Amino acid sequence: MIRDMLQKFKDAMIRFLSGRYGSDKLNLALLGGALALMILGAVGRRSWLSVCSLLAYVPLIWSIFRMYSRNVEARRRENAAFLRFFSRLKDREHCYFHCPGCRQTVRVPRGRGKISIRCPKCGMQFIKKT
Repeated sequence: MIRDMLQKFKDAMIRFLSGRYGSDKLNLALLGGALALMILGAVGRRSWLSVCSLLAYVPLIWSIFRMYSRNVEARRRENAAFLRFFSRLKDREHCYFHCPGCRQTVRVPRGRGKISIRCPKCGMQFIKKT
């Protein structure tokens, strides 16, 4: 009897979670930020620090929304943009510019002074300081 009930619950959960997005790097960052805000709000005794614990619900709810979303393609685009942003922050050896003609992102070595950059997509040349 209990085994049948647990099997029905398991089947219902499988049906509910099928097609959902799940977790990714952006969700982990949101959960980490929520945890940090909760700890900051719990440690602080001042009124502005207690606001941090209330603000912790914003990334927490956003993360849960993303995990259970069925719009997988939109969540993938959000995660890709997040990863692109932070990979550029880590890259200390290159500068990134946008081509004035086609808006293609062009990566060039850092520390070369003023250089002429040729866009690989449209062939337009422009001068920037690295």
